[in-house]
Amino acid sequence: MALMEVELPPAAFDEDWQPAPHSCLVIRAPGMDTLKVPLAAEHTTLDDVSVWEWSGSAYDEGAEAAEWLSAYFGKPSRLVRFKEESEIRPTNPKYAQGYKITFTDCFPFLIASQGSLDAQNDLLKEHVPINRFRPNILVDGCHPYAEDLWKTIKINKLTFDGVKLCDRYKLHKQQAKVSGWVRAGLLR
Repeated sequence: MALMEVELPPAAFDEDWQPAPHSCLVIRAPGMDTLKVPLAAEHTTLDDVSVWEWSGSAYDEGAEAAEWLSAYFGKPSRLVRFKEESEIRPTNPKYAQGYKITFTDCFPFLIASQGSLDAQNDLLKEHVPINRFRPNILVDGCHPYAEDLWKTIKINKLTFDGVKLCDRYKLHKQQAKVSGWVRAGLLR
């Protein structure tokens, strides 16, 4: 686990977007210089890439990204991009038949609400921040846990299907650190 901030151009969220020659992925992390990874660069292919239960080939994002990530994580690391032309990773058909994902755990988006976090914190002696739940979409202005019932979510031009609740039913009361996680018991 790591605390990183990633920046993409707003147009990258359009389905038919293609990177321009100057487009880049910007990655920032505590204690590190900013890394800019060109999105339109030529790539070499790495075989035997493993993410979760999946193995296959992926595009390597280069030596500079590998050195940056290796320095940050303290172990050899590579930044790779999913190779859509030759790789297929279907979603669990029990929840979302006919869809495919890339390097995500189960599904690419986890939605949480500020109201749910506030309701959870009302039950705790020590409040926890939203990053403990690791959503990549945080909504506000709804009742606590309302997001658990949403079947369709529309944000600007994008429509998301709510297919499954997150499996993280037990949350360890952990504190994020640059080098990883510190276990400090279960939330009750």
